[in-house]
Amino acid sequence: MAKRKRNLFIVGVALALAYLIIPYGCAPGKPEMVKTVTIPDGEIDPELWGKAYPEEFESWKKTNEPEPAGKSKYKRGFDADHLTYDKLAQYPYMAVLFNGWGFGVEYNEPKGHARMVRDQIEIDSSRLKAGGVCLSCKSPYSVPLQKQLGEDYYKKPYKEILGMIPEKNRELGVACIDCHDNKDMGLKISRGYTLGAALDSMKVDQSKLTRQEKRSAVCAQCHVTYNIPKNKDMQSVGLFFPWQGSKWGAITIENIIKVIRSDDSYREWKQNVTGFKMGFIRHPEFELFSNNSVHWKAGAACADCHMPYTKVGVKKISDHRIMSPLKNDMKACMQCHTETAAWLKEQVVAIQDRTVSLQIRAGNATATLAKLFETAHKAQAEGKVIDKALYDKARDYYEEAFYRSLFIGAENSVGFHNPTEAMRVQGDSIAIASKAEGYLRQALAKAGVDVPLKVDLEIGKYLDNRGEKKIKWDKTLEFKDPTGVQDMF
Repeated sequence: MAKRKRNLFIVGVALALAYLIIPYGCAPGKPEMVKTVTIPDGEIDPELWGKAYPEEFESWKKTNEPEPAGKSKYKRGFDADHLTYDKLAQYPYMAVLFNGWGFGVEYNEPKGHARMVRDQIEIDSSRLKAGGVCLSCKSPYSVPLQKQLGEDYYKKPYKEILGMIPEKNRELGVACIDCHDNKDMGLKISRGYTLGAALDSMKVDQSKLTRQEKRSAVCAQCHVTYNIPKNKDMQSVGLFFPWQGSKWGAITIENIIKVIRSDDSYREWKQNVTGFKMGFIRHPEFELFSNNSVHWKAGAACADCHMPYTKVGVKKISDHRIMSPLKNDMKACMQCHTETAAWLKEQVVAIQDRTVSLQIRAGNATATLAKLFETAHKAQAEGKVIDKALYDKARDYYEEAFYRSLFIGAENSVGFHNPTEAMRVQGDSIAIASKAEGYLRQALAKAGVDVPLKVDLEIGKYLDNRGEKKIKWDKTLEFKDPTGVQDMF
């Protein structure tokens, strides 16, 4: 009997152990962090990095593929039909304001990182006049080329600088070396001549940036606005971010405008409708996001939302198929928020609808003002005297309104990165443009010039037959005010 009891006890223990062990033996293991591999110094080719980090490499390569269609209302990007979305057709007022240089010929919604250089090569040739400087954010080879060539890197023809890149990687966009240290895979600022200099101008100690701050800073190497100073022959002679006088976490549109307007060499082009030499603002994602936004104050970084952690096999990696959370079914948002994906998407679209509503009003108000300046200049050419004091006030306000409208129109989150600031900037643009219009209408009235209540922007004149490609205005692409308020104006 004792022996039987002992045998039953042994069997029971064995069954208990089996019950505990078998499920864990069959269940998938916990995600493992990727082990660091050192890459040779100066190695740019991402294929070699990809041999050490195949999961990240495969997700990065997906930036060359069409993005999920129909998930983002306003940033449709590059879909399975390979349709390139034309921002000038989506926001026709831009065609009026940008007429006079490349952005008025072809201004497309961005695609994936892997397509950056190809997009430049395929675009209308008028967009390449700035020179080799245009490769600064697009190619990892721009860093050694800028160091090697100095000022010639900026001013020499684009195709000439492009030809200096090894043929195999001539069309390579942002790659591993742009963001990672080859020795330990830590995040690094590779473009010291742009972002590094901008941080120095704000007295930011780069060595003291936290890892979370670096997860935004590496994106800020390119997802920012910048200026290209010109010499007397309108050749590019440099590249800088207009952050002088700003602070980390408070790079304001007011200060950006102040810097742009401080030096005539920063006025890169001549606006045809007004005849004014102007500066420009490009994709200021970092500036808008970092300026006291809710997510910035909560400690979120660009990578949290656009490169969320994902599991590949037993490895945990950052998803290098960088795109909007909208196109990834809000998975990044649901890392922190407990609401459903549908609810979260509704909030994003609501913010974007209101941003677009104000953007259209600010853009149209600024374009209307530009056409009134055209009227004033025609009147002057006919010998009529335009009150200088009123004209100068109107012009001063016009530039302030223009840059504010441009700031949000160029920013790629459609206001979501910082909704309150986006609303403030566009509201100010509308108010300032209205004030300028009042001054200019008063000057025209004093000169005896009859101005209609509603100014014709002559959209078709600016949108049809643009550049070598003779792009025609596709009215079906135009965004209408989603709130319907614009119909009142």
